[in-house]
Amino acid sequence: MTTDVKARLVNEIHLRGYDDKYIDRNEEREILQIAIQLGVAVEAARADLAAVCTAEGYVLESAVVQAMSEQLAAMVGASGRVDRGGFERVLADAVRRVRGKKTDREVKKMLVTVMEDTGRTRVKAGWFRNWYKAVKREVGVP
Repeated sequence: MTTDVKARLVNEIHLRGYDDKYIDRNEEREILQIAIQLGVAVEAARADLAAVCTAEGYVLESAVVQAMSEQLAAMVGASGRVDRGGFERVLADAVRRVRGKKTDREVKKMLVTVMEDTGRTRVKAGWFRNWYKAVKREVGVP
């Protein structure tokens, strides 16, 4: 990648993350589209985006979502179920990763969405209460 193209991508990242130091999925898509228009391969652009975000202290939403998904996959293991404690551990790690750029409720909603999207909705519920349904109701996910 030429220095002009790299400088343009760095500038685009700064423009989109200037106010909150957070690159959401839509902003990431826009940056990658610009990179493709400039003739950069998608994987190279994605790697550069991640490197710049790390170096500049930006939070990349797709990296947080991927970490959540990996942690859920590791946690589910043989039982095939997510327990409340594991959910809370993944949530705490995600809150730490977003560094205050999103509220705890927004991060919880992201985690529920990841669980729904990946099909990891089998949970260990108590006798009289299903904690996952309560969390979904709390964050407004149907």
